[in-house]
Amino acid sequence: MKALILVGGFGTRLRPLTLSCPKPLVQFCNKPMILYQIEALVEAGVSHIILAVSYRAEMLDNQLKAEAERLGVTITLSHEEQPLGTAGPLALAKHLLIEDSEPFFVLNSDIICDFPFKKMIQFHKAHRKEGTIAVTRVEEPSKYGVVVYDKAGKIERFVEKPQEYVSNKINAGLYIFNSNILSRIELRPTSIEKEIFPLMAQEDNLYAFELQGFWMDVGQPKDFLTGMCLFLNSIRQKVPSTLYQGPGIIGNVLVDPSAKIGKNCRIGPNVSIGPNVIIEDGVRMKKCSVLHDTIIKSHSWLDSCVVGWKCNVGQWVRMENNCVLGEDVTVNDEIYMNGAKVLPHKTISESVFEPNVIL
Repeated sequence: MKALILVGGFGTRLRPLTLSCPKPLVQFCNKPMILYQIEALVEAGVSHIILAVSYRAEMLDNQLKAEAERLGVTITLSHEEQPLGTAGPLALAKHLLIEDSEPFFVLNSDIICDFPFKKMIQFHKAHRKEGTIAVTRVEEPSKYGVVVYDKAGKIERFVEKPQEYVSNKINAGLYIFNSNILSRIELRPTSIEKEIFPLMAQEDNLYAFELQGFWMDVGQPKDFLTGMCLFLNSIRQKVPSTLYQGPGIIGNVLVDPSAKIGKNCRIGPNVSIGPNVIIEDGVRMKKCSVLHDTIIKSHSWLDSCVVGWKCNVGQWVRMENNCVLGEDVTVNDEIYMNGAKVLPHKTISESVFEPNVIL
């Protein structure tokens, strides 16, 4: 089988992290987020993965070559010269997708979940129709476009942001299609959700597969951290030995073996600490992701933050409310930061009392 992963966007929602690195390569719980998808696809029998790329394609190519060799999978880049939406990339890669006429996966690149690809294949082959959409349950369906389907899974219609309850299931961004879907799509900017799926549903050619377990679109900082919490809880249930244990550790904490944690720290719950990170004495952290080669100096207090690569957070700093530091940011001692988004290579010498972007 083949799979197409949509990675052509600029990752604007996850800035400032994506100013240094394409979103699929941003480390989520100490691994590039796209690698979770690639490994799950390979485990399900996919042998050829096509990346629909535009932004920083060379970085994706360079970093994924070694992973492709390690996993024994072919990874091909399909370059978009202009943004093609969520359907256009299928037309651009048509010559690759129709080589063997097998069904193929299509994925949004910023989805984290318990990827049920083997079960999706079984479900898709059982109903024998053109497409399968994975759907997931949400608490507030009025914020989303919801999917309405019958007991067998046949999709009847889509309702955008319903004000009255019709369903609590939404499109989860994971699909399987038969190759004949490619005849529906032209090589132009096209939305698969708005232009292709409704027609397929009208023809009784589209089915919904219900995801079990957690799901999150981690394409923006708040959801990145929420997804991290869900993912760490999933690790706790499946392979708890992977989580870090030690003095001052609270709840689910993931620590790279090369990281160093000082004395009298209180870390957790829901913290991910990357390679070569140094956490000095007396630091308090909860619901944070700290990327590689960063230093958090003594007695700092971080809550709900993403700290990028090679940052230096000073002593007695307080950061909270979804702060995001880009690459190589320095925060001077005794600074308070509330919801700040700081671009790469900046030094913060004054407190930020209201959520703001620091250019």
